[in-house]
Amino acid sequence: MDALTSLFAGFETALHPMNLLYALIGVTLGTLVGVLPGIGPALTVALLLPVTAKLPPVSAFIMFAGIYYGGMFGGSTTSILLNTPGESASIITALEGNKMARRGRAAAALATAAIGSFIAGTIGTMLLTFFAPAIANIAVQIPPSAKFAMIMLAFVTISATFGNSPLRGLLSLFFGLSIGLIGTDLQSGQARFTLGFPELLDGIDFVTVVIGLFAIGETLYVASRYRKTQDVIKLEGGATMKRDDWRRSWGPWLRGTALGFPFGALPAGGAEIPTFLSYTLEKRLSKHPEEFGKGAIEGVAGPEAANNASAAGVLVPLLTLGLPTSATAAILLAAFQQYGLQPGPLLFMTNGDLVWGLIASLYIGNVMLLLLNLPLAGVWARLLLIPRPYLYAGILVFSTVGVYSLNNSVFDLVLLAIFGVIGYGMRRFDFPVTPAIIGVVLGPTAESFFRTALQQSNGDFSIFVRQPLTAFILFIVLLALVVPAILRLRARRAQPPIPPHTDAIMFDKE
Repeated sequence: MDALTSLFAGFETALHPMNLLYALIGVTLGTLVGVLPGIGPALTVALLLPVTAKLPPVSAFIMFAGIYYGGMFGGSTTSILLNTPGESASIITALEGNKMARRGRAAAALATAAIGSFIAGTIGTMLLTFFAPAIANIAVQIPPSAKFAMIMLAFVTISATFGNSPLRGLLSLFFGLSIGLIGTDLQSGQARFTLGFPELLDGIDFVTVVIGLFAIGETLYVASRYRKTQDVIKLEGGATMKRDDWRRSWGPWLRGTALGFPFGALPAGGAEIPTFLSYTLEKRLSKHPEEFGKGAIEGVAGPEAANNASAAGVLVPLLTLGLPTSATAAILLAAFQQYGLQPGPLLFMTNGDLVWGLIASLYIGNVMLLLLNLPLAGVWARLLLIPRPYLYAGILVFSTVGVYSLNNSVFDLVLLAIFGVIGYGMRRFDFPVTPAIIGVVLGPTAESFFRTALQQSNGDFSIFVRQPLTAFILFIVLLALVVPAILRLRARRAQPPIPPHTDAIMFDKE
């Protein structure tokens, strides 16, 4: 009942005309950037961080939430009509949805993706409404040493799951942690890693780091792989489904939602695993398995629902524990810190208006997105014809102006350029950027919890093994580091020996 009462109060906040306007701007921007290939919700939220610095926090986060959900909706249009998944979680949608579009069923593919996203997003938001306060009540009692251990778990699991190599993920994380250490130590007053530059004594603004690594680096990378000819499938009218499409879609929508939400709420769950699991499950349950790989509507409905349900699940650890489990969540955490707010269990008590206004806006934003995406699917599809060079140039100009407007500092622009080149290099050589951003944002928080735990134990390091919850979480961290390496080693030893070289066999025959 408390959750329902708080939710109704949140609707009062979200239904304020000005907040409705920001929600509409957010979902429209989110759909726009979701449709445009190479630009995701994380990049858009990062770009808007300097612009929204002067807005009231509630309005800013309602707009960010609209961008987040809108990006999920819009990404399916690119995957289906252009066969270009904007994110790894949209690969399955591109695989089956584009095949449907090539068979003349683009409208049905877009409709099942949009309606599935609406259903999954709404159910996921309902689960968030009732689970988040319960978890926050429990999290209040967690000691600082256990909170430090939980951040360590998030560091390790996110570094291991983002990208193709756990080692590259950990190196990216350590790079982010190093950036987070730059500045004056608030306890000792000592300057750390400032290299003699007085501008670095206050540390590096995370907005500069986030925009440089994510916006500039990502834009340079996408632009370097620009293809002039793009095969966009034309769409006439809106997105619609026939009765048979509805019959084949409702089951995958619900099963995808059931898979997506819990995976999104896990520290390293993400959206990729549930979308692939949903696709495999639907292939086994379908009465038309022969259509999979050729354009099966179940192969679009289930994964799209899983993708959007995981987006709601991601907000559970972010709001209750302050732990981001995706790139967009990491940048949302940075946005909270921009307003001097720390997501976690106390956020529900100290800033209840903001949290419940944000959750209520998710319901409203879902309805707006359905109304925007079904009848206007043809309009969004035309955005795919915008020349990409104009788009990339606009992002670079917007990023530069946004960072300069923060402090009117040329030094910040130099840092932005440096981080932009580093971000491009990381994408070019397959180093995931997300662990670095999470290291920058969460590193100072981890240090604060570590020091508080030591102060409470009078400098006794054994607090990290004596406190049961802390010891249990750190044991899981150790397993997460060691077990995958052992499994890879065993798999390598189990491989059959490599056969002799072909040239040698031919030589023997001669």
